Amino acid sequence: QVQLVESGGGLVQTGGSLRLSCVASGFTFGFNNYAMGWFRQAPGKEREELSCISKDGRPFYADSVKERFTISRSNAGRTVYLQMDRLSPEDTAVYHCARAVNPACEPDVAQTSWRDWGSGTQVTVSP
Repeated sequence: QVQLVESGGGLVQTGGSLRLSCVASGFTFGFNNYAMGWFRQAPGKEREELSCISKDGRPFYADSVKERFTISRSNAGRTVYLQMDRLSPEDTAVYHCARAVNPACEPDVAQTSWRDWGSGTQVTVSP
C-alpha cells in the first residue's frame, strides 16, 4: 500500500521560510523509479501544481514558485523535500506530496499527472 506522509508545515511570517518533507513507502518498483512532486490546494482555489523532480533528480517548477522554492529528493531515504523561501500570504494552502504517473516530469508542471498523493500539510503565511 502506497503511503506519502508530509511534514514541516506551520505558521510563518511573510518573507519567512519552511522546509516540507515527504516520506514515501509501499512503491512496488522502488522510490527511485518515480518522479515525485508537490501541489497545493487553497480554499476556494483550484489545485496548483508546484514542482516535480524526475527520478534522476531533474527539477521543474511552476512560474509562481520558480526561484523561491527548491525541490530535492533522497532516494536512500525515500524522501522528497520542498524548500520554500520568501513566503507570502498567497502561499497559504495545504501542500501535498505526490507520485507522478511517469518516471519523468512534464516540462510544464501543470501537465503532470499524479498517481498518488498524501493528505497534506498546512502552510499558513501571516501578513
